Amino acid sequence: MLDRIPLEAFRVFDAAARAMNFSRAGRELNITQAAVSRRIKGLEDHLGSALFTRRGRNLTLTADGERLFQRVRATLEYLEESLEPFRGGTPQIISIAASGSVSHLWLGRKLKDFAKANPGISIRLLTTDAPSELAAETNDLVILYSTGEHPRWTLSLLMKEELMPVASPAYLRDRGLGAGELSSEDIAGLDLIDYERFNAHWISYRQWFQRIAPPLKQKLPPPRLSFSTYVMAIEAALDGEGVALGSLGLIGEQIVSGALVALGQEKVASGYGYFLGMPRNRRLSDEALRLHGHLLGAPNEAT
Repeated sequence: MLDRIPLEAFRVFDAAARAMNFSRAGRELNITQAAVSRRIKGLEDHLGSALFTRRGRNLTLTADGERLFQRVRATLEYLEESLEPFRGGTPQIISIAASGSVSHLWLGRKLKDFAKANPGISIRLLTTDAPSELAAETNDLVILYSTGEHPRWTLSLLMKEELMPVASPAYLRDRGLGAGELSSEDIAGLDLIDYERFNAHWISYRQWFQRIAPPLKQKLPPPRLSFSTYVMAIEAALDGEGVALGSLGLIGEQIVSGALVALGQEKVASGYGYFLGMPRNRRLSDEALRLHGHLLGAPNEAT
């Protein structure tokens, strides 16, 4: 059907439906009111359905007209957005991908600082935990959980992963606990907050206790709370619900501010870390290189 309908008819219909007036639609498109009326009539004939109800000078959309308008408007808005990169004078857009925990706990504030200092640059952040989307070469920059090697990305270390149990000062105060005095056995008896491991290399409490005190792993009770995402586990600890396993680099801001306190003295280095990647086979724009340098120079409050 589409090959028989002039595409201009949809632009005219969109203008008429927004204005609810053929004369105003004509002025917007620099055509006459009669031309608008003819194009709408031709579109209705092609579709075999009335799009407007006419009562004197008043127009209303029919049910079919309303359905078509929603689709035409969404299509035109999508096309307009897709053409933005080709429009002269538009801000340079940098695409960066990171996991939900990195985006929420570390990257978001760094991007806000960069945007304030570089108002002419736009940043598109893709937040995903899917490895294929994180490492997609359509991104300009990526932050990957890695040992430092990747076939398509040149990786620079942002922070090594080191893990310690953390809790809010209120949680410790209510129980009369001293953060630095707690042994691993003491920590195992607290209200543990865990999260689901969707990556075999992630460390949750069972793996942490396996490295710190293997006998404790065998009698470790189920966590008091377990969440589908790491961010939710940290938020529960901030709310005083219990003890989460803190990735110190990601939650450095919360530790420096005192919102979270590390418990005990034992720390586990996973051997992994968070790395900033740039494409091996494509040159980045000057703006993307500037953001790359900004993120590498961003202070890590926990170190």
